[in-house]
Amino acid sequence: MSTRGGLSDDRFYDRLDPDKVSDTLDQLQGRILEQFPHRHLAQVATEVGEVIRRIERQASENAPVQRFVYLASRVAIVLLVVLILVAIVQAVRTGAAQVGPARVIDWLQYVESGVNDVVFAGIAIFFLMTVPARVRRRRTLETLHRLRSLAHIVDMHQMSKSPEKLLPRWEGGQADQGSLTRAELGRYYDYCSELLTIVSKAAALCAEQSTDPVVLDTVSEIEVLTTGMSRKIWQKISLLHLAQQGPSAAPLT
Repeated sequence: MSTRGGLSDDRFYDRLDPDKVSDTLDQLQGRILEQFPHRHLAQVATEVGEVIRRIERQASENAPVQRFVYLASRVAIVLLVVLILVAIVQAVRTGAAQVGPARVIDWLQYVESGVNDVVFAGIAIFFLMTVPARVRRRRTLETLHRLRSLAHIVDMHQMSKSPEKLLPRWEGGQADQGSLTRAELGRYYDYCSELLTIVSKAAALCAEQSTDPVVLDTVSEIEVLTTGMSRKIWQKISLLHLAQQGPSAAPLT
């Protein structure tokens, strides 16, 4: 088995490679432009490519920001703990000076105040500890929201192409010039399905960089969404086989 840098090649097949996803998208976009240069589906592919490049940049550009946020939150936690300890020590000294050690019952108000301070400090510490994860989650969810929107745009492109118009019994009349034939429509459906698959893979790239449960759930939702859309496309492709009973050059708007 060949190795690279002392590591087995198997180690390079356990994660999605953004460059490979981008290369696959470029090949698909080239085929779309070749077959349908005047359609806008290629522009949607360009937008998907921009999102994939954004995901690539986020891994490197966000690293310094994440380190700063992490360090700032940890420094704030340390300062908060120090302040709480100083407040507790000061309260004990004040109580010892005013109440004295013999009157234990008078210490209850100081104990209650100290417990409240510890509780609120714990809440603040938990909030500060989750700040880096929430910042990273917000950026990732913005990207995933964009991918979800692009998936719906691709779906709208195929929704306007109805295979029923190619069936022999369709009575809607002839389409306008420049419309798609049965063979062209089949390719168009294929490209829409492939583009939806790449959208799903782009969402999976976000999951490669995060273990946040909210992010992972959103990625799963996008994968389910694109799979459902592709299923509808393949149902339309199956209807195209029925159109073979009619004229093969029947146009479609």
